[in-house]
Amino acid sequence: MSQERADHDEDADLYLTILCWIGLGIATLDAFLQPLPAGLVWGALGVSFLTGGLPPLRTALAELWQDYRLDIDLLMVVAALAAAAVGAALEGAVLLALFSLSQTLEHRAMGKARRAVEALMQLRPETALLKGPEGVVEVPVENLVPGDRVILRPGARVPVDGRVAEGSGHLDESTVTGESAPVRKAAGDPVHEATVNLDGILTVEVTRGLATSTVAQMIRLVTEAQAMKSPSERFSDWFGQRYTIAVLVGSVLSWFGFRAVGYDEGDALYRSATLLVAASPCAVVISVPAAILSALSAAARGGVLFKGGAALEGLAEVKTFAFDKTGTLTTGLASVTNVLTLEGSQDDFLALTAGLEAQSEHPIAGAIRREVAERGLIPTPVQDVRSYPSEGITGTDAEGLLWAGNARMLARMGATLPTEIAQLADGAETLILLGRGSHILGAVTVADEPRTTAAEALRALKAGGKTDILMMTGDRAPVATRIGDRLGLAPDEIHAGLLPGDKVTLVDAAAKRGKVAFIGDGVNDAAALARADVGVAMGVAGSEVALQAADVALMADDLRKLAAARRLARRTMRVIRQNLTLALGAMAVLVTGSLFFELPLPLAVLGHEGGTLLVVLNGLRLLADPIRAKG
Repeated sequence: MSQERADHDEDADLYLTILCWIGLGIATLDAFLQPLPAGLVWGALGVSFLTGGLPPLRTALAELWQDYRLDIDLLMVVAALAAAAVGAALEGAVLLALFSLSQTLEHRAMGKARRAVEALMQLRPETALLKGPEGVVEVPVENLVPGDRVILRPGARVPVDGRVAEGSGHLDESTVTGESAPVRKAAGDPVHEATVNLDGILTVEVTRGLATSTVAQMIRLVTEAQAMKSPSERFSDWFGQRYTIAVLVGSVLSWFGFRAVGYDEGDALYRSATLLVAASPCAVVISVPAAILSALSAAARGGVLFKGGAALEGLAEVKTFAFDKTGTLTTGLASVTNVLTLEGSQDDFLALTAGLEAQSEHPIAGAIRREVAERGLIPTPVQDVRSYPSEGITGTDAEGLLWAGNARMLARMGATLPTEIAQLADGAETLILLGRGSHILGAVTVADEPRTTAAEALRALKAGGKTDILMMTGDRAPVATRIGDRLGLAPDEIHAGLLPGDKVTLVDAAAKRGKVAFIGDGVNDAAALARADVGVAMGVAGSEVALQAADVALMADDLRKLAAARRLARRTMRVIRQNLTLALGAMAVLVTGSLFFELPLPLAVLGHEGGTLLVVLNGLRLLADPIRAKG
């Protein structure tokens, strides 16, 4: 449903609720304060019944006709009509008025959860300053296409996703990543739609149109997430459908029971109507979605996207967090520390290596490309590139087959490690070999650094209860140990020299002790992400592939948000348990009162609708709990 349609429906609900209460007010005035003409009173009751009863009746009949489902709304309409049938029309009007009010507040509450995310769409500027051959012109944002260049002045919002072509400055990216601290941007850095340029004049090259922008993806994913049922929500729906039938049947049977113990027809019908209201499971059914939708919206505002309530519940139950090392626990911005060539110059060797690594997305390949760029070298053209996960990469240049990789790639090619390079292999830095067939041309060592937030995030995860941490990497043990020591990991938490299949095996073993979350970049280690109960991709703002690959997406490269997301998930589960306890407890008390203590219908109405409102408001508390990057 579009935002405009949803807002229109919310307004219509409000107007009908007001009319229902006006009718009830007039009837109440006649009953308790000032006698009024009978025609006016019956007209007011009619207005109250029509405005309060027709909307739920329409919903109930639509559910019955289309899905063969008995909707809870039908219970309220039947109960109100039953009350009117036994001369308690005022009580029936009270029931419909309170039910109408609770439905209106519920819809507006759910709309608030929806609008908390959809408000991002309103942050988009309507126009942009397009830089063309004839100068700068103002154009509608929807007309921008990849390759266009726009001018971004201080204080302006970024109109679409792009990259900085000229200039530098600081951007406020909190609307997308949830990070409050400004981020410095320079030539080549990506910028995301709806973020704010704080200073400097930037020329931004458009990389995505409006329909495929980061914000558009966020809206789509959150909308899909709200439609995806969690296990608790599925149980709530299952319970509500079957319990509704039980209540209708039970109310009919109770009439015969009340008649059997001596009540006349009118009193028996009155008590059956009271039981119908008391036993209605409205509060039970809304308990779960009220909390789930609020938590999803709060998480999205904090820069964390859940692919539905199932991912939220899953994260709350995770016992083991398995991390890919490179680019996840480390910055991924590794740098070249040593170059050793066995023939030719370093420049020629690096140009050849960079030509091979030019088509790789691995962080180590990025380090080699940056080194070549800093030296002003031109990569050697390489074709037919093929990647071997956790081993290396192969390709063909003018002289034939070329390869780069680790010791496993060395063994694949039947090569032997020269003595000069063997000394580098014993160090705590990542070693990349370059060769042709069984002939080694040289080697490069690369060092990566832990993320500044990684150690704090791991401590926060461990502090959240009994939690196991695993670090997985295809790197050699000395490299993994160097990073693990700096992150405070124990030796048994560090797993090095792994192939993709080994990571799946480790995740599978950890899953026997409880639910497992695997945290990576959302593109690599796809098998481990798929095997884990919860797959988490981090730093994926602007990356469509990563957003699609994971159950949970961290928009920023801040691992502390994972711990914050887990805290929110756990709090959501506590709120759900509170709601269910309150709803079931209130229902049990009201049903007991209806069966054995002649509970008045107005009190049953107040108890039923009051419980529904309480669980909705309790769930909405999660909207005020946005994810914060605190350990």
